[in-house]
Amino acid sequence: MRILVWFRNDLRIHDHQPLTQAMKQGDQMIPIYCFDPRQFGETRFGFPKTGAHRARFLLESVADLRQSFKTCNSNLVIRRGQPETIIPELVKQLDIDAVYWHEEVTTEERAIEQALESKLEQLGTQVETFWGATLYHPDNLPFELSQLPEVFTQFRKAVEKNSSIDVSLGAPERLPSLPQLEAGVLPTLEDLGLEPPIHDGRSVLQFKGGTRTGMERLDDYFFASDCLKDYKQTRNGLLGANYSSKFSPWLALGCLSPRYIFEAVQRYETERVRNNSTYWLVFELLWRDYFRFVCAKHGDRVFYPSGLRGLPVEWKQDWDRFDLWRRGETGFPLVDANMRELTASGFMSNRGRQNVASFLTKNLGIDWRMGAEWFESQLVDYDVCSNYGNWNYTAGVGNDARGFRYFNIPKQAKDYDPDGDYVKHWLPELAQVPAKKVHEPWKLQDVEQKRFGVRLGIDYPNPVVDLQKSVEANEKIYTAALDR
Repeated sequence: MRILVWFRNDLRIHDHQPLTQAMKQGDQMIPIYCFDPRQFGETRFGFPKTGAHRARFLLESVADLRQSFKTCNSNLVIRRGQPETIIPELVKQLDIDAVYWHEEVTTEERAIEQALESKLEQLGTQVETFWGATLYHPDNLPFELSQLPEVFTQFRKAVEKNSSIDVSLGAPERLPSLPQLEAGVLPTLEDLGLEPPIHDGRSVLQFKGGTRTGMERLDDYFFASDCLKDYKQTRNGLLGANYSSKFSPWLALGCLSPRYIFEAVQRYETERVRNNSTYWLVFELLWRDYFRFVCAKHGDRVFYPSGLRGLPVEWKQDWDRFDLWRRGETGFPLVDANMRELTASGFMSNRGRQNVASFLTKNLGIDWRMGAEWFESQLVDYDVCSNYGNWNYTAGVGNDARGFRYFNIPKQAKDYDPDGDYVKHWLPELAQVPAKKVHEPWKLQDVEQKRFGVRLGIDYPNPVVDLQKSVEANEKIYTAALDR
């Protein structure tokens, strides 16, 4: 039996059920990855769907997956084109009996799956799909996905009390060789219509795609640097490589499975220490699960402007102000530093994401989908469910949203960057401003601006809005939507 395994956001050979099943059931297994041109088109608002940082990480991850297969006596078939066209052609060419893959839950991905299934059905080819993106398998949840609680805490308590995590599947040591066919060439960034990103030495980490580097990062963070024991205390940091695990890029493309990480946590707890921090890292994996289950339950509602709550907020699409936010030129250093870090590196801390999203929606009143699509374009750890789930939540339109909650930007800056090290790292024009004043440069007197070498409106922008007045104005718009 010849089985083709279609790889998507599961770029690993460990803990991979389609691959494991194909090995058990087939005489020959043919793995394939398709570079779909739709991945490299534009979003609804005209941004590159996959920007240069994301694309570089993807190419590195696919290259690493190919190397994993070569090490096992096989190879990864690479094609450029739409999977629903490429895969049926290979099925006919190679007389393939079955096609296996990990299923996705969101609109665009499901549409491609359905188109492929339809063509394979016409060919009489067996299709089998698997679930492999979460820590907890849906079959092990104490409720059907249609009954998923709308509040995360209720979900978490039920799952922690009544569910189990399956043991991860090992990686094969040897695979059957490919039949006679052209394996295909890994495209370059230029082939995909992108300029290679320039590495910025200020980045927290030089993220490199692939299972090997993901495992190296885990070993370094957990065991060599022994950072896991302090994760809960440091996770809201902004500067440096080890304030958080930074596993998210490898999780997003499936270079590491969540069960692999969970088992590494268990090993750390056995060998080192078990405490609130080790629990908290698993807790974050559970949030990731929840966002995916929410998308599985609610379908495309997560993409509506009214969000999962169906709240008809009158969002603005103010491109002038959006571009100031996108470029990191709002006049609020914490927001601007985070947005410049994103552009330069393809990454931003969780604390930063919450603050910039709150500013866009609660201070500027701008359509949250514009922010979500910009993140989609830029983030090396873009995950459709987590990205849109978090934006729903921050915009106040998520299923677990709690009214008009917003982040007080100056207070956040003083709490999480008290010495101004982070904003000065990304905003060198503020380097000479003292820590007590750097988060509110609009308060600098003319003589202070001269002394600290920064001229407001020239070297660094004046604030785009009044923080308090803008919050009050947007709260009225939000409340009006609640009253409809």
